Amino acid sequence: MNLINEEITHKVFGEGNIVDQDASFITIEFNNDTKKFVYPNAFGKFITLNDQNTAKSLKKILSKREIEEEALERKRQEEKEQQALERRHREKLKNNRIHESSQIVFWLDEEEQQNVFTDWQVFTGKVQSGKSKGQPNRATRVSTNSAGLLTAREPDQAETERRILGLYMVNETFAGNLSDDGMIPSHAAFRIELTDQEAEKMLFWNYYINKSYPNRTKWNSGKYRYFDNVWTAQILKDIIALKTDEAQIKESKKFLEYFCQMNALDMNNIPEANGALKQ
Repeated sequence: MNLINEEITHKVFGEGNIVDQDASFITIEFNNDTKKFVYPNAFGKFITLNDQNTAKSLKKILSKREIEEEALERKRQEEKEQQALERRHREKLKNNRIHESSQIVFWLDEEEQQNVFTDWQVFTGKVQSGKSKGQPNRATRVSTNSAGLLTAREPDQAETERRILGLYMVNETFAGNLSDDGMIPSHAAFRIELTDQEAEKMLFWNYYINKSYPNRTKWNSGKYRYFDNVWTAQILKDIIALKTDEAQIKESKKFLEYFCQMNALDMNNIPEANGALKQ
């Protein structure tokens, strides 16, 4: 806004006239002196424009600038907090070695398939033998860096038809070795539910492989098994490619970013899936 030749009133120096202006300063000529002031900070504090219309126009500009500066400061603060979070996470990784297979994959029964996307938690099942028989299983590897992978197949389907129905990050306060009830709750922000059509394209055995028997597609028994961290990143990457809704794509990308951060993985260098069905 060009303010040259505008008349002003200064709280101390009285009446004056603006004779020069740039992005950072204005120069004002008073009766016996010429002084330079910071622009636009001096307005509203020490200097008032005499022309009311010009003063209103300047006030709008200053208000807009103030809003922009507040937004910029909030962004700086958010970035500062994020950097602090990342530093704490890196320190945690140094002190606590992450197991390469600290994800958990569930075989959901029919009732769980109906409820899991409402409850967003899964029961690990009960110990089948030994002195702890009948007590809830403790998934000791599962912690805040873990994701819970949700899978199912129909009773008349082959194991190769096992579908991925969705997944969630484990609640940020959860520790499997301290859990007594066998329930693995989800993180409130990181949850993905696949449609039936999407699940048909996300076959579990495209990712899982028994390294000793690479062609074997056999679950055997048990409610859950542990799952490789990299395989989970591969699944998230493929879900992003599968999704067509922009909001869901954005949410899936945030999920992958958080997952890789929590598991010390480079999200830009995730290898292609190479599970048993791809051998």
